[in-house]
Amino acid sequence: MSTGEAVDEDAEATYTASVVGASGFAGGELLRLLAGHPNFAIEQATSRSVENRTVGYAHPNLRGLDLRFTDPGDLEPVDVLFAATPHGVSMARIDDFFAAADAVVDLSADFRLPTATAYDDWYDGHDAPEYLDRAAYALPELGRENLRGADLIASGGCNATAAILGLKPLVDAGVVHAETDVVVDVKVGSSEGGVGGGEAASHVERSGVVRPYAPTGHRHEAEIEEFLGLDVSFTVHAVEMIRGASATCHVFPGEPVSTGDLWGAYRGQYEDEPFVELVAGGGGVYRYPEPKAVAGTNYAEVGFAVDADSGRVVVFSAIDNVMKGSAGQAVHAANVALGLPETAGLDFAGLHPVGAP
Repeated sequence: MSTGEAVDEDAEATYTASVVGASGFAGGELLRLLAGHPNFAIEQATSRSVENRTVGYAHPNLRGLDLRFTDPGDLEPVDVLFAATPHGVSMARIDDFFAAADAVVDLSADFRLPTATAYDDWYDGHDAPEYLDRAAYALPELGRENLRGADLIASGGCNATAAILGLKPLVDAGVVHAETDVVVDVKVGSSEGGVGGGEAASHVERSGVVRPYAPTGHRHEAEIEEFLGLDVSFTVHAVEMIRGASATCHVFPGEPVSTGDLWGAYRGQYEDEPFVELVAGGGGVYRYPEPKAVAGTNYAEVGFAVDADSGRVVVFSAIDNVMKGSAGQAVHAANVALGLPETAGLDFAGLHPVGAP
């Protein structure tokens, strides 16, 4: 039985769900996924900015959904609450969230790191540190055992998700360890900035660019280092696409590594994973992971190449930042936590060809 098929006796159950911050890009994707999910019934979608408007007002692809935005201060009781809010909101309202829901899935960075000290180092402290031990990091490929039965789930950052999926097989195989030099370069689409992305995310300023916007010190670096036990050199570029995060990781192992070794490591890690595809130098146009190929899906593509002269290993990974890097990962984690089929509501395979970036 593959990993994605392991379910419990509640696999046919129906759970009520609400989305806080539902007018944003991730919130819209959550509504889209939950509306098509066989085990969820949407009770509420909240937004201060468009309160009382129909969901279709903010998300034209969801015009058929008979639902209006409500005030986030008036939460109705549900089984699962998905919070797609900016950093700082969930930690400030976590008591309110649990008063309204049995389980909370947070898409912000508020509960991703395990200690208050980490938030002091990478953010501006933490308002609810007593909840940090309770939170389960959402990336199922990293540790689904911690998600089963969890009632506070922290969905991973999109850039961190791409990097972690690429590097994890090398860590588990011992190719990469704490002393290995690792350089991670991520290129991301404009949707990462959210609905209020500002001037830098506007089409006029974004068009045609490959812009380093976080050469050092990006906060997702903390996730990568925490959950893989590595020190990495991490840089992020903004590029002209709407959806997508593409990570290129340069690894300098101390001992030679063959292509066969890499295939063994990656197949061993991902052959039973329902949402990871290996794409490493095959035929056709898309020979390595490509964000365009996974747009709109919860899939990740992972691949690699070896520089025979230097021994450098180059790892590639590609995801849709709004899906596998946010809403899709959150729903996947909720499926695991509730004992539902892991692929429930997430089996969209994507489109080809895909239109404008």
